[in-house]
Amino acid sequence: MKPKVAIIFTGGTISMTVDEKVGAAIPTLTGSQILSMVSNIDKLAEIEVIEYAEIPGPHMTIDRLMEIRSLIHDLVKRNDISGVIITHGTDSLEETAYFLDLTINTPKPVVVVGAMRNSSELGYDGPSNLAAAVCTAISPLAMNKGVLVVLNNEVNLAMEVTKTNTLSLNTFQSPYGPIGTIDTNDLIVHRDIVTKQFINTDIIENNVYLIKSYLDMDDSLINCAVNAGAKGIVIEAMGRGNLPPKALAGVKYALKNNVVVVIVSRCPSGRVMESYGYEGGGKDLTSMGVVLGGELNGQKARLKLMVALGYTDDIDEIRNIFKIS
Repeated sequence: MKPKVAIIFTGGTISMTVDEKVGAAIPTLTGSQILSMVSNIDKLAEIEVIEYAEIPGPHMTIDRLMEIRSLIHDLVKRNDISGVIITHGTDSLEETAYFLDLTINTPKPVVVVGAMRNSSELGYDGPSNLAAAVCTAISPLAMNKGVLVVLNNEVNLAMEVTKTNTLSLNTFQSPYGPIGTIDTNDLIVHRDIVTKQFINTDIIENNVYLIKSYLDMDDSLINCAVNAGAKGIVIEAMGRGNLPPKALAGVKYALKNNVVVVIVSRCPSGRVMESYGYEGGGKDLTSMGVVLGGELNGQKARLKLMVALGYTDDIDEIRNIFKIS
């Protein structure tokens, strides 16, 4: 018997066509319509279509992610399902993939896929990306890899991958390269996963803010987040995790009000460290009580803090959670 794959269609560019009245692309295609463009997919797998939504990436919400997570939980419990695929808008795809990676614990492949060109454009990449996602979801080599992101015949880990370009078909890149590729319908794995983190919680803390640092930054944005009721703040600091001196009053204000502050870097790659001991340097910040976010970018660190705060309010436990990134 052919393996069975469930595909949860949520929308995104993969579901879009250009509306002549609007003069721009909007979601219009159903999952079944997209699937009909994937030639010969029925020879590889049986497909179960789940029409969840037709929304663009920026319209995804935490509430919707919790619903999708619940759907996936139910699907992977079924003996007849070999893997699950979620189609998604690329603007927020990496965040959805990482959230699911943190909050789902299953050996079965869970794959997130999208497209960079809509179906009205020449070279529409939706069908080929969806085909590659199916090839990944049915492969035994995709087992126990966490959530995977598949576009452009490349298979990346949700914990690593980020969108790097507004246009390119190979926009999703990982600092250590893809974990695998799809070659003539087969998944070829280039390296294995070292760590897979799972945070067992059904509660998510929504009041977590993301702030980007900048030259001569002061404490105003941090104070604003605290006064708005923040439970956590992620700051994309400079370099190895350093902040301008005038921003430190805001960090101290947040910590004094029991707001967890996580520091990551605004650089595209590399981890934050206690490398510098000057005022506002990484060592100075950790001595105040901030949490270092490792190699995570800002958007992923925010999601991780939201999940972590749903799991615990113990700062030492949260600090340990962020040691794996």
